[in-house]
Amino acid sequence: MAVHSKIAIIGAGISGIAAAKQLSMYDPVVFEATDSIGGVWQHASSHSTKLQTPRCDYEFSDFPWPDRDSASFPSHTEIVEYLRAYANHFDVLKFVRFNSKVVELRFIGGEPETGVDCVSEREYGRLLTGRPAWEVAVQANGADTIQWYTFEFVVVCIGKYGDTPRIPNYPDKKGPEIFKGQVLHSLDYCKLNKEEASHLLRGKKVAIIGYKKAAIDLAVECAQANQGEGGQPCTMVIRTLHWTVPHYWIWGLPFYLFYSTRSSQFIHERPDQSLFRTLACLFLSPMRHVVSRIIESYLLWRLPFDKYGLKPDHPFHEDYASCQMAILPENFFPEADKGRIKFKKSSKWWFCEDGLVLDDNTKLEADFVILATGYDGKKKLRDILPQPFSSFLDSVYGVMPLYRSTIHPMIPSMAFVGFVETVSNLQAAELRCKWLARLVADQFKLPSVDRMLDQIAKEAEVMKKSTRFYKRHCISTFSINHNDEMCEEMGWKSWRKNSWLSEAFSPYTSQDYRDE
Repeated sequence: MAVHSKIAIIGAGISGIAAAKQLSMYDPVVFEATDSIGGVWQHASSHSTKLQTPRCDYEFSDFPWPDRDSASFPSHTEIVEYLRAYANHFDVLKFVRFNSKVVELRFIGGEPETGVDCVSEREYGRLLTGRPAWEVAVQANGADTIQWYTFEFVVVCIGKYGDTPRIPNYPDKKGPEIFKGQVLHSLDYCKLNKEEASHLLRGKKVAIIGYKKAAIDLAVECAQANQGEGGQPCTMVIRTLHWTVPHYWIWGLPFYLFYSTRSSQFIHERPDQSLFRTLACLFLSPMRHVVSRIIESYLLWRLPFDKYGLKPDHPFHEDYASCQMAILPENFFPEADKGRIKFKKSSKWWFCEDGLVLDDNTKLEADFVILATGYDGKKKLRDILPQPFSSFLDSVYGVMPLYRSTIHPMIPSMAFVGFVETVSNLQAAELRCKWLARLVADQFKLPSVDRMLDQIAKEAEVMKKSTRFYKRHCISTFSINHNDEMCEEMGWKSWRKNSWLSEAFSPYTSQDYRDE
């Protein structure tokens, strides 16, 4: 039997809780597949995982951290505690149905359009029409039975990370089935408690596949578990090198001056820029390379990239433009200096009985292999979305086409929060949910589908020009402009600070986007 309500929210991570708070006047139903809020911070973080930004850059605009000026980065457990305190303070948990996994969505709002030509000139329409648009199938507490609900509008907040591991493809008879040791994805490793993880790693030859934040944290945990007699080094197998930073200071200057102020983002391209600004960006384009070189020179001086062959082939700004800059744990290179962390660069690899074979046909002995190979966020969506909508998840640019990082022009009565990255994803999620709440309330209207698709294409072109890793769908180099446009659509001032000086040289935080 179907139960009807106005708004469903799928997922109770950062984005889902932000959406529930902003849409609370509609009594939304939040379906959370697990027994806790927190998303990846609760279910896909290793024991040493910490926030990558200071507290003041990762907080809700109306709920600052109690110790927001602390220089330390909070752990993943502190972030979950902060989110729980926020949810309790604004009485959001009453909307959440825990252990309720959404397994299928069905569109019942009319005959869906099947191509861009069919919809390019039409308006997207109101989000709440008074009629159900989606049926949502929910499996509660692992039961065999399915409960169906109907909603006028669905907000998808399951994010790009967690739940669905990305598993590499292997040549025939060269996969983990021939390996005598044990293989785990980092997602499965994160489900172990600290003692179980340490016991699993201690005295083992461990190979970690990857070189992003999760892989780096795992390497440090492996080194710590193998202290003393009988300890074995772990080896990171790296396909693509990325720039890492020790802290947020570059040659004595705060990092935000280089990328996170309105003046620093002025030298970067942005969508829909005027002819004057296009010419200014062209004239100032050498400055982008100068800024990148300044940061690279500091990192090469401060960290032993050359010693370990870890200097990336691409400039720093490409990692920043794709949200791939990672903060290193303090003891990462000290553990490498002691021989407890080793590095092997290999564009491809496969399994053998005793470990791995690298692209130069050398063998790497291993007892235990951890795949820190990321997650397949779009697969999660394809598994629950019906056709033709699941076929619309990729654009010709290889990124999910979302207007204002929220509305898919080809999927009616649905929003997506948490699928487009910035340097501070909490700040972005909250502002997008504020924008969405006002859109739901008919305080402004969306452009035509054709205009939305055009805006999405312009953003994708900017990302493609900024970095070879543009498919990660990160808007960090034009995030302030992106927020400006959302503020203007909501009827807010786009320039949010109190003076021209702070507007030009101070970073934007959630506090700048408090409700007007």
